[in-house]
Amino acid sequence: MRECLDTFPFISHHGGASGVTGSCHRLQIGDDRALLVDCGLFQGQDADHVDSFEQLKVTFPVEDLLALVVTHVHIDHIGRLPYLLAAGYAGPILCSVPTARLLPLVIEDALKIGFTRDRALIERFLGEVEGRLVPLAYREWHTLVDDARHRVRVKLQQAGHILGSSYVEVDVLDRESGAVERVIFSGDLGAPYAPLLPAPRSPWGCDALVLESTYGDRRHEDRRQRRGRLKAAIDRALTNAGTVVIPAFSIGRTQELLYEMETLIHRAGSRRWRELEIIVDSPLAARFTEVYRELRPWWDAEAHARLRAGRHPLSFENLYTVSSHEEHERTVAYLAESHRPAVVIAASGMVSGGRVVNYLKRMLGDPRHCVLFTGYQGAGTPGRDIQRYGPRGGWVALDGERIDIRARVETVSGYSAHADAHDLLNFVRRMRRPPRHIRLVHGERHAQQALRDSLLAWAAQAGHQLEVTLGVDFQNP
Repeated sequence: MRECLDTFPFISHHGGASGVTGSCHRLQIGDDRALLVDCGLFQGQDADHVDSFEQLKVTFPVEDLLALVVTHVHIDHIGRLPYLLAAGYAGPILCSVPTARLLPLVIEDALKIGFTRDRALIERFLGEVEGRLVPLAYREWHTLVDDARHRVRVKLQQAGHILGSSYVEVDVLDRESGAVERVIFSGDLGAPYAPLLPAPRSPWGCDALVLESTYGDRRHEDRRQRRGRLKAAIDRALTNAGTVVIPAFSIGRTQELLYEMETLIHRAGSRRWRELEIIVDSPLAARFTEVYRELRPWWDAEAHARLRAGRHPLSFENLYTVSSHEEHERTVAYLAESHRPAVVIAASGMVSGGRVVNYLKRMLGDPRHCVLFTGYQGAGTPGRDIQRYGPRGGWVALDGERIDIRARVETVSGYSAHADAHDLLNFVRRMRRPPRHIRLVHGERHAQQALRDSLLAWAAQAGHQLEVTLGVDFQNP
């Protein structure tokens, strides 16, 4: 095992180091004490590199884990939780208060898709998970152990990625040596000015930082630009009497897009905008949206100002929700065959399954329609293929069927829930005591390399001694 630090504590990775999914990071505090941060599923090309059964195995020890800390509820960060418990993990699951509310919904859906539809088994497992959850308030230290050997504390800070997302500060005191090490795991950091969410703030400092690098090699459009491009795409649909299909994950992106749609409709002067149907075709997304409404205390100041003005950014007149499968089939057929403009938000975000596939199978061959990507498309996913080959008039395989792409394909990068290269650099350089060592994870090699170069250039200019290593070189089996 290669180490991030010379002695305890040290870091190993069991997913998420050499790609953008499967996040699972282990902080070894002593021979018999460790902390696990996330335990996610591999997706897309990351999953292709590992046998489908092998990727689910928990190959690291679980008996020495003080706790599992969950940064947020995306499946690539919590999807292996059932396997972790099956491997014998019996400790607490630490997370933010909103995450504790959302996590059972995600796990329930994952169980139905990948394990069983037996309601009794699902309820039993959910009861086990909910009994382990320890919701933590942001910005407060939580002590895991304090004895003759160690004091280990954890603090969650808002990450601005999705509601409830956190980055994790871990403070380790070795009482024998008197040494204190502070290690931070970024989880997934959000972009500034994201709808609904407060922007992440840099911590005071740390010794080592495990930092995501999804967009470590690029910049996003600003909020005004991305909203303008979103409006332009919908304006073209209105002109062409077509549908804008937006593949989006059920939690996070869907709610942000609804917030922006409400903004555009509120500002629109034309009748056709005021009558435009916004359709959310995902029962899970509808459930998450309802929970988002319940979690208003964690919204940002702008969202609260809208509420005080009598506006409802996640519940407005133009918004329709498709629930049953029969209603879904009717909606797909109606929009594909009619000439009524609409916007459809449906999962999954990378077109790797879900109801969005049915829309695309019917609509990709028709130039009236548009596929609008607002989030990262992982290598090896149908979403990446549509994004790459669609503008050239190429094709994509969906459910084993070749579909020629005649619809417009557009990408608005500014809606990514991830920080871009500039934001990631700011997260580091705004610390009062920046880290001595940074391990870059959760990014493809070119993104990790680009961010490393930017960090080292900043450190050289600032006169700060910094070592940056790439997670792609440290992935453990």
